[in-house]
Amino acid sequence: MFTFIFCLIVLFVGYKFYGGFVEKIFSPDDRITPAIEINDGVDCVPMKTWKAFLVQLLNIAGTGPIFGALMGAVFGPVAFLWIIFGSVLGGAVHDYMCGMISERHEGSSIAELSGTYLGNGAKYVMRIFSIILLVLCGTVFITSPATLIASLTPEALDKTFWTVVILIYYVLATLLPIDKIIGRLYPIFGIILMIMAVSIIGGIVLSSEYSLPEIQFVNLNPKGIPIWPYMFVTIACGAISGFHATQSPMISKCIMSEKVGRKVFYGAMITESVIALVWVAAGLAFYGSTGGLNDAIGELQPSGVVYNISTGLLGKIGGVLAVVGVVVCPITSGDTAFRSARLIVAEWTKLDQKSFKNRLIITLPMLALGGILTQLDFNMLWRYFSWSNQTLAMIALWVATAYLLKNLKNKIGSLITALPASFMSAVSLTYILMAEEGLKLSKFIAYPCGVVFAAFLFAFYLWKSGLLGTKVLENK
Repeated sequence: MFTFIFCLIVLFVGYKFYGGFVEKIFSPDDRITPAIEINDGVDCVPMKTWKAFLVQLLNIAGTGPIFGALMGAVFGPVAFLWIIFGSVLGGAVHDYMCGMISERHEGSSIAELSGTYLGNGAKYVMRIFSIILLVLCGTVFITSPATLIASLTPEALDKTFWTVVILIYYVLATLLPIDKIIGRLYPIFGIILMIMAVSIIGGIVLSSEYSLPEIQFVNLNPKGIPIWPYMFVTIACGAISGFHATQSPMISKCIMSEKVGRKVFYGAMITESVIALVWVAAGLAFYGSTGGLNDAIGELQPSGVVYNISTGLLGKIGGVLAVVGVVVCPITSGDTAFRSARLIVAEWTKLDQKSFKNRLIITLPMLALGGILTQLDFNMLWRYFSWSNQTLAMIALWVATAYLLKNLKNKIGSLITALPASFMSAVSLTYILMAEEGLKLSKFIAYPCGVVFAAFLFAFYLWKSGLLGTKVLENK
C-alpha cells in the first residue's frame, strides 16, 4: 500500500513542480492558436480546456497502459518506478512539447515538425514511419476491444462481428469533424475510464484476500528476461510513448490558449500513468506473483487477464462495468490513430481535408489495411508496435530538443528533452539488437552498442548546443 501511495504522490508532485518547470522553459504566451485562427470546422475546432484534456487522455490511454502495464508487471513491482519517473521526466515532457510545438506550427504533425527541425530527410522517413505505426496501433486497438466485447456477449456475436462494428465506427470517427463524435462521446468515456480505475484499485484495497505489492529492486521475471531494455519497451503507454507524438498535434488544433497546455498535455500523461499503476498493482495483487501473472497472460492473453481481474474483484456487474471501461480505452485511441494517419497523409499529398471526398479517399484504404492486419497474431503486432512506439518517442524528443536549441537563449534548458531523448535512444537500439523480432544479438554486444549510440547522440547535442563551448549552429 505504501508503494502505491508513494507513486501517486510522486506523480502529483511531478505535475505540480517539474511540469511547472517545463512550462516555464517553453514559455507559453497569448498568441492566437490554430483553433481560433484556422477554425476549419473539421480538425481545427475550439474546445474548452476540460474537454480537450479528456479527449487527449482518451486519445493516448489505449490498450497500452492496461495491457502493457500487465505485461510489464511480470518484471515485478520495479515496474512502478519506470512508470512514475519515466512519465514525469520523459513521457509528460514528450507529450507537452509535441503538443505545444505543433500548436506553434498550425497543428503540424510530428512528421512535418521533424522536417522543420531535423531536415527534409527526417520528414520523409517520419511520414512513412508514423503512418506505419498508426496503422499498427489502430489494428491493435481493433483486435483487443473486439476480443473483450466478444467475451461479454452471446456466442453468435463473436470477435469477427465486433471487429466489423469497430471498423465501421472508426470510419465515422475518422471522417467526421472532431467535435461531432469525438468531442461529444469522449467526456462520457472519460468518466467511465475514471470509474473503472477507481473500482479496480478499490476492489483490491477493500478486500482482505488481496494486498498491494511493495517495491522490490529486483527482477522477478519468471523467464529471466532482463529488465533492460525489455521492461522499458513493454511499458510504453503509462511511462513514455511515441504514439502520443501523433496524438498531441491533433489536440493542439483545438486548445484555445497556450497557457492551458500543461493541464491538457502534461496532465493527461500523468493521469494515464495513474491508470498504468492501477493495472500493475492489480495484476500482481490478483495473481499473487509474477509467475502466476505470467502464466495467466500466456494462457488467456492480456484481454482474458483483464476480464478475470475485473470479475474477480468486482463481481459480474462490476466486472462488466470495468471491462467496458477497458474497452473504451483502445477504441478511443484506435479511432484517433487512424484520424492522425489521415492528417499526415493529407499533409503529404496536400489534399484539402475540408472536402469529404478527400477525407474518404485517404481513410478507406487505411482502414481496409487495418482490417486485414487484424488477422495477424496479436503478440507479434504488439512487439513491433512497442519497438516502433519507443523509437518514435526517441525521435520526437530529439525534435523537441532541436526546437529548444533554436528558440531558447539559455541552451541549458534543452536538457529537459535531451536527457530523456538520449535514454530512449539507448533503449530503442539495444532492444532491436537483442529482441526476437530484431537481430537476436547477445547482450554483451547489444548493451555496449546501445550505450555508445546514446553517448554519441548526447555528445553531438552538447556540441550543437554550445554547452561544450562551441557556437550553436543555425538550423538549415
